[in-house]
Amino acid sequence: MEPESLYNLLQLPKDLGLHIEEDLPQGGKKKYLPPGSRKDPKFEELQKVLMEWINATLLPEHIVVRSLEEDMFDGLILHHLFQKLASLKLEVEEIALTATSQRRKLTVVLGAVNQSLQVEEQQVPWSVETIFSKDLLATLHLLVALAKRFQPSLPLPTNVQVEVITIESTKSGLKSEKSVEQLNESNTDTNQPSNDIFDELFKLDPEKVNAVKKAIIMFVNQKLDRLGLSVQSLDTQFADGVILLLLIGQLEGFFLHLKEFYLTARSPAEMLHNVTLALELLKDKDLLNYPVSPEDIVNKDAKSTLRVLYTLFQRHKRRESAGGVSQGAPN
Repeated sequence: MEPESLYNLLQLPKDLGLHIEEDLPQGGKKKYLPPGSRKDPKFEELQKVLMEWINATLLPEHIVVRSLEEDMFDGLILHHLFQKLASLKLEVEEIALTATSQRRKLTVVLGAVNQSLQVEEQQVPWSVETIFSKDLLATLHLLVALAKRFQPSLPLPTNVQVEVITIESTKSGLKSEKSVEQLNESNTDTNQPSNDIFDELFKLDPEKVNAVKKAIIMFVNQKLDRLGLSVQSLDTQFADGVILLLLIGQLEGFFLHLKEFYLTARSPAEMLHNVTLALELLKDKDLLNYPVSPEDIVNKDAKSTLRVLYTLFQRHKRRESAGGVSQGAPN
C-alpha cells in the first residue's frame, strides 16, 4: 500500500471503517456525514423546516414523516408529496413492498420530479441510487429543490454548509477526502415584486391605514356574524389561518372538512399549514393578483394580511353591487 493511501485510511472516521469495503467496489465513491456535521445547528434546522413542511402538506393524507433519512427512500412519501405540490397524478403503483418495486416506483417519481424542475439527471446531486440508499445529503438536496420550486416562501435557513468525507476505493486501497457541501445558499433573489397600493398606503399617515383596517374588519364581521365570530384585531387574529379559512368558506359558499385544517392551530407549522391552504384556495379562484407569503401572515404582517382581505373585500363588494346592494368601500 502506498504511503498516501495508508495516511488517508488512518484519517477515516472510526465509525465508518467497518463497512466501507463492503459498500464500495473498486473505483467507487461514497460521501459520509461525520457526527460533527450531523449536529450542526443549521443542518438540523434545515431538516426540521423541511420535515414540518412535508407533514403540513400531507396532513390531509394522514402521512407523517419522522426521519428524512429513513422515511423518504422508497418513493412512497415522495410520490404523495410531488403529486400534491404539482397537482398531477402519476401512473405508478401506490404500494411497493419489494426492493425491486420500490426502486421502480422511485425511478418513475424522480423522473417526473426532474422533468418538473427542468433538470437533467446528470446535473443534480441526487439519483435513484442515492435516494434509495438513504443518502441524507442527496435527499436534502432534492427536498430543497422541491421547496424552492413549489414553496419559495418557505423559511429555509440560509447558507447551510456541512463538512463531508468522500471515500474512494482505489487499486491501492481506500482514499478519503474532506470537503464542504453547500445545501442551501444565501438568499440573493432580487426578483422582488413591484410595489402595490398597500406599499404606498403604509407610507401614508397611520390614521389612513387604520381607516382601511376598520372598513375591512367591519366587512369581515358582517360575513362571520352567522358563525358567531368577530374580529377585533386585523393584525393578530388572522395569523393562525382559522378565521381566514372560515371567511373564505363563507364568501365562496363551500365547507372545509375539519380534517383538512387545524381548528385550534398551536404550533407555527400548523398555522403555516392553515394559511398556506387559504392562499391556495384563493389562487385556485384567481383571487390573488399579488404574491403573498404565508409566513408573513403567520408572523402577523399587517400589510400582507390586508392584501388578502382586501382582495376578498373587492370581489364581494362587486358581487353585491351587481346584485343591487351598495355598501361603503375603503378609500
